[in-house]
Amino acid sequence: MKIEWQKAAVGRRRFLKGATALGAAAVLPMGFGNRALAAGDNTLRVRAYGDAQNMDPAHSVGVVEEEVHASIYNKLIQYKPGREWDWQLDAAGMIEQADPTHVKFALRDDIGFTNGFGAMTAEDVKFSFERIIADATESPNKPDMGSLSHVEVTGEREGTIVLKEPFAPLWSIALPYITGNIVSKAAVEAAGGRIGSDPVAESGPYLRSSWEPKSKTTLKRNPDWKGEAPAWDTIEILPIDDENTAEIAFEAGELDFTRVSLGSVERYRAEVPNGGTLLEYPSLYYAWLGMNLDHPKLQNQKLRQAIQHAIDVPMVLEAAYFGAVEPSTGIIAPGLAGNRPNTLVPPQADFEKAAALLAESGETNVTLKLDTLNKTTFTTAAQVIQATLAQIGITVEINVLESGAFWASGDNEDLQLVLNRYSMTPDPYYATSWFTTEQAGIWNWERFSNEEFDKIHIEASQLTDQAKRAEMYQRAQDLMEESGAYRFLTHEATPVVHSAGVTPALRPDGLALLRYFGKA
Repeated sequence: MKIEWQKAAVGRRRFLKGATALGAAAVLPMGFGNRALAAGDNTLRVRAYGDAQNMDPAHSVGVVEEEVHASIYNKLIQYKPGREWDWQLDAAGMIEQADPTHVKFALRDDIGFTNGFGAMTAEDVKFSFERIIADATESPNKPDMGSLSHVEVTGEREGTIVLKEPFAPLWSIALPYITGNIVSKAAVEAAGGRIGSDPVAESGPYLRSSWEPKSKTTLKRNPDWKGEAPAWDTIEILPIDDENTAEIAFEAGELDFTRVSLGSVERYRAEVPNGGTLLEYPSLYYAWLGMNLDHPKLQNQKLRQAIQHAIDVPMVLEAAYFGAVEPSTGIIAPGLAGNRPNTLVPPQADFEKAAALLAESGETNVTLKLDTLNKTTFTTAAQVIQATLAQIGITVEINVLESGAFWASGDNEDLQLVLNRYSMTPDPYYATSWFTTEQAGIWNWERFSNEEFDKIHIEASQLTDQAKRAEMYQRAQDLMEESGAYRFLTHEATPVVHSAGVTPALRPDGLALLRYFGKA
């Protein structure tokens, strides 16, 4: 793993309840159990809600893989832990917005790649960013890069990011999140142009030492890391879908950090086992029921509108989230530009109106399949939706899927109804990115296609006037709801617990920044 260094001057000054104990134990990752209290051996053990299978940032499926990528790769800037959204320097020793479409940067001179791929250069930055937007890469994360044109290399460790038009989310999404990860050009090209389940070259404070599918990802200190030393020798990331299961593992001393179910918050407010601490954060996630507009059973707008009005959102939230969350008004959370004060369809069900719309549709003997992740929260929500739609004569068959099968649903032509939940970043552009026409069949599972929506998505990202942006994003969500393909549910909340020996490093929405976790 020795890094070969080639020193070069930067040339500038140096300026991120339901499960029982027995039932939960049966679904814990393999190898769990009979351990000492988690943080006692200089190993930090954390829970992720899914398995990080892919080490290519261009093809990352979201937060689960980004937690690993952000630890083993570097970005020009990283999110800064805390309660307010901010960023900090990472691979960049200097970065500045020269004008609305040009960002200059200079890399630190002490970051290199493993496996003999040498020091990080501006050419690596150029390669990493431009491969995201290249059609040949087919990166599902291309929208994150917005109006990126190219990266101009002006020196071995200096360059300029060139945009086609101003792009406000560059600093809140493109650079500090998934697409900001810098990979080795030489390593990726040697691997045939794509990284698979094994990273071909790493540069961060940690190296991914092993991956046991559906069981554990292990990170180890990078012995050649020249930046501030990470606090932990080893980080073990355990994929556990269900919060209730994770809570049992935490209380048994098998985990140092996990998100917990909303139904357990009141209990943890009274006392966290083993001297741990409960932290409560707002959430940017958004959960909704979607309808596939391309499916023959759902092409009647009146039918879709009947479904919207028959779903009682407060009832769903009371059952699935223990009444601990508020109904959402769209895909953009409170506190962000574009959050709507109200939905077009009130959150409470209107069965009389729903029945009338169903009659207008002319549809009879309607039977629909509802796909949902095998997670207590969503299966409970699905059951409530099933019961309420039955009141207007619509039969719903619930199809429960494991994580891998569920997240492969984007190109499932037989998808009908789906309970879904996406992660979010602190800019509304990230929310609208996944519902454009271009994303149909990728992340846009409803196959929603609207020319005005697509135009808003592009134009709003170029504005610095936040009031105007807010107005445009509110209209975009109106268009989604008017299509009848969406019933917005909630933005949830993010309660997490950590053990006594850990100082967590979290984004303002409670998501982990593992490379910055410390010791108490």
